[in-house]
Amino acid sequence: MAALWIAMVLFSMIGGGGAAGEVGVCYGLKGDNLPPPPQVVALFKQYGIQNIRLFNPEPRVLDSLAGTGIAVMLGVLNADIPVIASSQAAAQQWFDANVAPYLNSVNFSYITVGNEVIPGGDGTTIAGAMQNLYGVLTANNLPIKVSTVLPISVLGTSYPPSAGQFKAELDGVMRAILAVLVQIQSPLMINIYPYFAYASDPINIRLDYALFTATGTVVQDGPLSYSNLFDAMVDAFISAMEKAGGGEVGVVVTETGWPSLGNENLTSPEIAGIYNRHLLDHIKANGTPKRPTATIDGYFFALFNENQKPGLFIEQNWGLFYPDMTPVYPVFGAAPAPAPPPAPAALA
Repeated sequence: MAALWIAMVLFSMIGGGGAAGEVGVCYGLKGDNLPPPPQVVALFKQYGIQNIRLFNPEPRVLDSLAGTGIAVMLGVLNADIPVIASSQAAAQQWFDANVAPYLNSVNFSYITVGNEVIPGGDGTTIAGAMQNLYGVLTANNLPIKVSTVLPISVLGTSYPPSAGQFKAELDGVMRAILAVLVQIQSPLMINIYPYFAYASDPINIRLDYALFTATGTVVQDGPLSYSNLFDAMVDAFISAMEKAGGGEVGVVVTETGWPSLGNENLTSPEIAGIYNRHLLDHIKANGTPKRPTATIDGYFFALFNENQKPGLFIEQNWGLFYPDMTPVYPVFGAAPAPAPPPAPAALA
């Protein structure tokens, strides 16, 4: 087992090169017309996708990922958090059921304890669950990081970025979460959606600022200049983390994207493609004004249009691909052409 994990870590290091942020995709399953996981894994390979996020353990997906080397961010269901927080033995049970069976074949990069539990739910058990899972992983000498995923709505103030601060009622929960992340040297996972900020205030927020296409400074925040809303939102989170004792904690953007349909002229494949292609380039090349030398990994939301996602129609139209696996718009470039058949043997 140790040899396999060393090989997987080396694979990850070679793939990322250490000079650019890693790019991944959120793989959701809320659709009745989605392709089977083996075909999806083939799609990952076809487009060179090396990092994926699963919102909860899915045996049929994990089985299909066996032996691929694709890095998997695995989510803990929100409902499972209080039990895992109750004891390390409970965390061990969750691990034994959902991770241990795949250790010899699947490359787990992160375990995320819940998705957007706060501000709407009780976040008081998140830190304890993270601590217990970390204890299980370290007892097994596994290089898997543990974190939790938060939306930007945990911020009470987000503008300007330097004024970023968590909501007062979440201060204690956030300090506990960040204290664990400092201790275990793991990043905080954040969901960043410039689309929602723009759609809520298109009069005062410029579209080019939201789409990475502004040609100069749009927001000046003291000595820091912002030409895109993505960076401003990430730095607002970082400012809030600094105020809550987490200034040394890194961040990973676990969801970002732009819907291609559902809100009249604010959504189209063309607009979504502009955002996501620029996002891809930005992650590979840049930090943020507040942390210019720190790379930020980012995950596109989402892989497919999912026709059973609840809520408004727009929620079903975030995918990079249609369920038939054709692109909604190009992001990763054209898929590699299949290898030509071998030439016939020469006649003697």
